[in-house]
Amino acid sequence: LDVSMDTWSYFHTCLVSIWLHRFYIYSAVAVGISLWIVIQFTTTRTKRKESHGNPASSEGTADKLGNGCAPPQAQEVHVAGVKIFYGSQTGTAKRFAKALAEAVTSLNLPVEVINMGDYDPEDGLSEETSSRNICVFLVATYTEGQPPESAAWFCKWLEEAANDFRVGKSFLQGLRYAVFGLGNSAYVDHYNTVGRRLDRWLWMLSASRIMTRAEGDCNVAQSKHGSIEADFEAWKAKFLTRLQALCKGEKKPCSGKCKKGKCKSSGKQSKESSDHEHGTSEHENSEAEELFETSSEEEAGGTDSVIDVEDLGNIMGHMKKAKVLLLEGVWNGQGLFLQAKLNCLMIFALFSGYKLIGSHSGVKLCRWTKSMLRGRGGCYKHTFYGIESHRCMEATPSLACANKCVFCWRHHTNPVGTEWRWKMDQPEVILQEAIENHQNMIKQFKGVSGVKAARLEEALTVKHCALSLVGEPIMYPQINRFVRLLHQHGISTFLVTNAQFPEEIRRLEPVTQLYVSVDASTKESLRRIDRPLFKDYWQRFLDSLKALAEKQQRTVYRLTLVKAWNVDELKAYADLISLGKPDFIEVK
Repeated sequence: LDVSMDTWSYFHTCLVSIWLHRFYIYSAVAVGISLWIVIQFTTTRTKRKESHGNPASSEGTADKLGNGCAPPQAQEVHVAGVKIFYGSQTGTAKRFAKALAEAVTSLNLPVEVINMGDYDPEDGLSEETSSRNICVFLVATYTEGQPPESAAWFCKWLEEAANDFRVGKSFLQGLRYAVFGLGNSAYVDHYNTVGRRLDRWLWMLSASRIMTRAEGDCNVAQSKHGSIEADFEAWKAKFLTRLQALCKGEKKPCSGKCKKGKCKSSGKQSKESSDHEHGTSEHENSEAEELFETSSEEEAGGTDSVIDVEDLGNIMGHMKKAKVLLLEGVWNGQGLFLQAKLNCLMIFALFSGYKLIGSHSGVKLCRWTKSMLRGRGGCYKHTFYGIESHRCMEATPSLACANKCVFCWRHHTNPVGTEWRWKMDQPEVILQEAIENHQNMIKQFKGVSGVKAARLEEALTVKHCALSLVGEPIMYPQINRFVRLLHQHGISTFLVTNAQFPEEIRRLEPVTQLYVSVDASTKESLRRIDRPLFKDYWQRFLDSLKALAEKQQRTVYRLTLVKAWNVDELKAYADLISLGKPDFIEVK
């Protein structure tokens, strides 16, 4: 027992001593760790200097291993392979693609030649953002500036993705590409428009060019090298040189002063490398200038150029040289009257994505319709209510609206007004032309890669109509007749109103589902957000909600919530819901 007590007393004394001198112990440990870090850092720097001082061995190893052949721990793979996409009508682009593939194969790189008609860009291109492949696009321009039949869907999808505000502008960030266009300069208005547009759309989605776009000319008299074959061979040699540089890990872009194939590199590699590393935008600005040079006729004049109305804001912003006034539609008894002297190309741009019907109606193909045609998901109406998106027609009998909402995705290109003062088209005519235009747009997807034949056939029979395309459909004086006609054709109806026409809501005959957009819950916020034309807008808004409560049919509040604008007034929203007593509330 005495021995145990002595031992315990000894340990207790040691512990007390350690505790009293703990700060010295901490200091010793910190010094030790610091010395270890300094030694490690010094050793690493010495090894790096030795390796830089004797580059022969490392270069020899790299030459032996080659890109893509070394084990992961020995060498980073900068280029995993090359994918060559071609769109050909007469076979020239296909022949060039095969010739390029043979040349790439000689560099010991995997290569794949792909017909654009057999490729699904929606799934495939996004995968290329992280694949470390180089994508090469050889595409011809066919009749009237259109892509070859095999490349039609690829180009259509890419155009819609580039111009759709719902698709992120960095969607293809990481994809590296090069474009060689095939055309004939004898057709001045359409020379190589497909290659230029393809290059532009890829750039708009943040894909990275590895070299400037090149163009081959079938017109021997105008070809830079005497023939389109010689043009291709000259470009191919440049491409292979650039590819070899990329395989070695060189990231230096061109100086940014290259335009239309003429590169004026300054040769100051260190400065350019530094600019590249620090995100200089000189090259990007040059690219943008080049794109605007080649896109002026595309945005204004391609007869089959599809421009969504929701994208007009961006397009108008880009057309700096076309000094035109913004469209301010004033509708009189004779139809559309333009207050400003706009050229017919601007009018075409307004309605090119929308099929205009008569003088005040329109129809458009929804992106979810296209999605479901390809066997993919539908919109919220499919999720919530079982409506098949590929059998849904998006239309309106009135393009005009009584609000100018700050979040309007039509960018206020449609006319505005507080009453009907326009020449009226008959409901029968509107319905017939709406269905015909809708069917014609559906038929364009015949033969498109990924489209299900059964769904394409089903889509020709419209089963639902979303009366929410643009404007205020309830303003149309014959809206009840129009809705009855839709129901007689076995077409269900979802109608959306902006809650500024209470009497029209009361007079409206039952639709399948009646929506009211509730964009704010107080008078002040409604004024700021919807910017209504009516002076008594708040009373009209409340009366519209009361009228909704009186309807003996299915009703919906659509709450359009915008962060920092109208999301904090919860109690006020609850009061409005008690006022209108909707069956459903959809939060948008």
